[in-house]
Parts: sequence; C-alpha cells; structure tokens
Amino acid sequence: MNFKEVLLVVNPISGDIEKDKIISEVQHQLARKNASYHYFKTKGENDIKDIRSLVEKEKIDRVIVAGGDGTINMVAEAIKDFDLSLGIIPAGSANGLALNLNIPKILARQVEVALGDNYIDLDILCLNDIICLHMSDLGINAELIENYDASSFRGKFGYLIQSVPTLIKSEYPYRFNIRTENGERSEDAVLLGVANANKYGTGANVNPKGEPDDGVFEILIFKKLNFMEILKTLRNEVELDPSIVEIIPAREAHISCKKPVAFQIDGEFIGKETSIDIKILNKKLRIAIP
Repeated sequence: MNFKEVLLVVNPISGDIEKDKIISEVQHQLARKNASYHYFKTKGENDIKDIRSLVEKEKIDRVIVAGGDGTINMVAEAIKDFDLSLGIIPAGSANGLALNLNIPKILARQVEVALGDNYIDLDILCLNDIICLHMSDLGINAELIENYDASSFRGKFGYLIQSVPTLIKSEYPYRFNIRTENGERSEDAVLLGVANANKYGTGANVNPKGEPDDGVFEILIFKKLNFMEILKTLRNEVELDPSIVEIIPAREAHISCKKPVAFQIDGEFIGKETSIDIKILNKKLRIAIP
C-alpha cells in the first residue's frame, strides 16, 4: 500500500517507554520510503478534533499511534470516517489490543509492521455512543481502573497495589439484566465484560473463541463470587475456569442494572452507568498487523 503523508500521534505521558526513541525510529524508516512526516502530541483536550483537522489539511494517508489502548481508541474515533490504515506502537501501561494483534515487542519491527501492507479489518463496537476496539466491562475491573487513575503509581505495579483496596470498597455482586437478539436473562456477577478480542492486557485469555473481525462480540459473565480466583484469571495466573466465566456471543445487546456500576472502555474509566446499549458499527477499522 503506497502512502506519502504519515501522521505520528504520540501520547507523551502513557506508559514508561522513551517516546524520543519511537519518534526517531519512525523518522528513520520513513526517510527510506520517501514519505513526509507529521507529528501530533496529545494534550488531553480537543485531540479528536485536532487530529481530524490535521488529517484533512495535510491529506494524511497513513496514521501511526504510540500509546496505550485508550490513546488508540481516541485516534480510531478521530479517523474512523476516513479511508486510512492505522499502525499501532504499544506504549501504554496496558497494551491489550497490541497483544491480541500479535504486534512485535521490538520497536524497529513494530514500526515496520505499522508501515506495512498487511492489515485486519477490525470490528468497531459502540457502547452508549462510545467506540470500543478491545475490551470493556462493568464491575470490579472498572473499579480497579478508576482507583488506578486516582493514584500516583503507574504500570502493572500500580494496578497491583490497588487490588486490595478495590476489593474492600467494592459493593459486588451486581445484578445485571442482559438482553441480546437471542433472548433475555438476569445474572449476579462480579464483572460483566464486553469483548472484541481474546485477551486483557495482562495476557489473560478470557475469550478463547473470540475474533476481532467476525461481526460478533462476546459478553463475559464472571458470575462465581470468588473474587481472588477472578483476579488470578485476569492476571493470567490461572486458566479460564468455565464455572467462573460464562460467554454469550451477540451482535447487539442491552445491559442494565438497578444501581450505577463502574464502567470502562479500552482501559479508560468512563463513569458509573445503569444502562448500556451495545452494537457493532457498519464500518471497520483497518489496522496494520504482522
């Protein structure tokens, strides 16, 4: 796939990876391809609008994003209406989408893939008008992310030290009503996940049969009230236990609960919700893969 104008979007505060190295490697490989280079540093305000304007103004025909799942989600929202390929360089605290797409660990190879011609047409989920590329959930994991965001510790250690306080403060189990095209049911759950992929950023394979481009998502019901076993599963310390997690495939769904429950999308805490509408958008997101 030929391209001439490449936009690199970098989240300067994500993860603990040296961003200057990423920028240098992208510039180095673009020089060999005789492509022009444009740089955008996220600010946390008006990023979507500014990226859209830059894409239109500079006639961008390839985008690379260096950041975590939340940054990738934001860039995807900005470019989803353009005919563009997106390359991802995992540079966040958790890089679940990159893990699911088998993005390499070595930076030079990551950039090669991001600028390559092989790609997947990824399904784009929409939850209450917010897009989701990877994983979303309601309950204990979203509470953990909320507490992590409020703390001063980053990375996996930050998540680890928030685990016990989250457990103590949580009001689980939650009573969820789940309606899909195949029927309606109510379940008690510690965590209710919506998956467009197999794994969380920890490597935990909680959705073994899921495919990110099959036009179907999966609802994951963590219903056995054993928090420590669920936490071990999410950390990829034990294999998925069918008695703990039930998986429901769906093309559209509505989830509701009587009291507000913590809600996250692609690793970003959204707030507390009592009602979630889920659908798959007609458009796909073209992402470069090995």
